[in-house]
Amino acid sequence: MNIIVTGASRGMGFEMVKKFAANGNHNIFAVSRNLKALHELEGLCKKVNENARVIAIGFDVATGDYERQLLGPVLNRCESIEIMVNNAGFLINKPFIEISDPEFDRVFAVNVKAPFRMVKTFFPYFSSGAHIVNIGSMGGFQGSMKFPGLSAYSASKGAVAILTESLAEELKDHGISVNCLALGSAQTEMLKEAFPNYEAPVTAEQMADFITHFALNGNKFFNGKILPVAVSIP
Repeated sequence: MNIIVTGASRGMGFEMVKKFAANGNHNIFAVSRNLKALHELEGLCKKVNENARVIAIGFDVATGDYERQLLGPVLNRCESIEIMVNNAGFLINKPFIEISDPEFDRVFAVNVKAPFRMVKTFFPYFSSGAHIVNIGSMGGFQGSMKFPGLSAYSASKGAVAILTESLAEELKDHGISVNCLALGSAQTEMLKEAFPNYEAPVTAEQMADFITHFALNGNKFFNGKILPVAVSIP
């Protein structure tokens, strides 16, 4: 399969690429601004599976040129995409009244506009049966507990949930499934930014294992669904 994972240089994205590499001889496009970390990831994946093909693409999903810097390098290596995991995320932990316009815009550029642009850019190249997985948050799940300082982040993840439902409806006739996993806490760098003194009951590797399995199989059972994946609060 040809698989794209954004936000692949750390946390769950990093672990997802490793899981996909161990799962089979896929082409895995690992996307992040941190190209150095992606090259380290390539080496780790080779140790897991010497036939793994991890392609590092240095790219900023908020400001990059999608056609030239992302689509071009992907199409140089494959003709279609079977799985896309929109995992890149940006979090501001700050009281609502202190959040600046540029900070708010950055949160929505990475968390909402980037999935929109990813899907729009690659739409002509998704295979029938393709699965798009948007990584949401319990913070953006309607009716869930909300926390001070995370208003922009939670609002952006709420937008991702509605975008997922809308895309699933529009793309279903093309054989493309779209789902959103509203994740609870997993022990990642981003969790530390939101809850500095909290230790999650789930590791990044464990959550990545669930996400990769869902990306490979979940579209057989779900489409347009916002699925909470949490065992704790937060």
